[in-house]
Amino acid sequence: MRNRSFIKHYYIMLLPGMVWLLFISIIPMFGIAIAFQDFNPGQGIWKSTWIGLENFEYMFSLNDTKTIFFNTVYIAVMKIAGNLIVPLIFAIMLNELRLMVVKRWVQTIVYLPHFLSWVILSGILLDVFSYTGPVNGLLNLLGIEPVLFFARADLFPFIVVGSDVWKEFGFNTIIYLAALTGISPSLYEAASIDGATRMRRIWHVTLPGLRTTIVLLAVLSLGNVLNAGFDQIFNLYNPLLYSTGDIIDTWVYREGLLNMQYGLATAVGLLKSVVSFVLIIVSYLLASKFANYRIF
Repeated sequence: MRNRSFIKHYYIMLLPGMVWLLFISIIPMFGIAIAFQDFNPGQGIWKSTWIGLENFEYMFSLNDTKTIFFNTVYIAVMKIAGNLIVPLIFAIMLNELRLMVVKRWVQTIVYLPHFLSWVILSGILLDVFSYTGPVNGLLNLLGIEPVLFFARADLFPFIVVGSDVWKEFGFNTIIYLAALTGISPSLYEAASIDGATRMRRIWHVTLPGLRTTIVLLAVLSLGNVLNAGFDQIFNLYNPLLYSTGDIIDTWVYREGLLNMQYGLATAVGLLKSVVSFVLIIVSYLLASKFANYRIF
């Protein structure tokens, strides 16, 4: 009886989260019916005309569709690579520091941007890379003509990826630092006795010790291939950057809410959700196979 009463407390703790999941994530899923309709807000879902797969056929006939899918995958893949490599390198460098005070201060400073929203950070980036901002001021001192960074479509993906890595690498470093604590100090001592330099110890002890963590994070990142970061891009881009910066989420927002193409926007969003769901399943299967990671 005592155990049953104890378990009930867990169910009570889960209740707010389950209610939130029901109303925010599950009930709105019935709205995917709009993807198969010529949706009219005045008539609602029940009375709008059903048109089958016409929205999907029209979607694949648009040049915009190819552009937004390419931009999404391109930016997302670069973000995944950057958020794997940069935190790894930084975690190894931070682990090599012997002054604990300096180590803690550095870790705290690089961790802070993670807590700032993209609304705030986008305003900072727009000022920093503006025509009269500090970056162009530095270029001017070097004798280089100022650059309109947010009017250059070719530069925008790199600004997006670079700023995202800068914002998140401090947070992602924590995962690698936690994994580093699991490496036995005796391995480093044995390598030192054998005459291994610091770089050799990193190559032959640290990296092999982090291999499982690296593989796990890389595999689980596959589920985010179609998530390039709506909040960030929406607050940074403008019509001059649509050719390289427009992604699925921003396009759906414009077409669905601003241009009132509800059926078309829902069709694109549904396709993205289905592909992302498949990628998540594949990523967990790969994580189970190569990193022995299981949820159930």
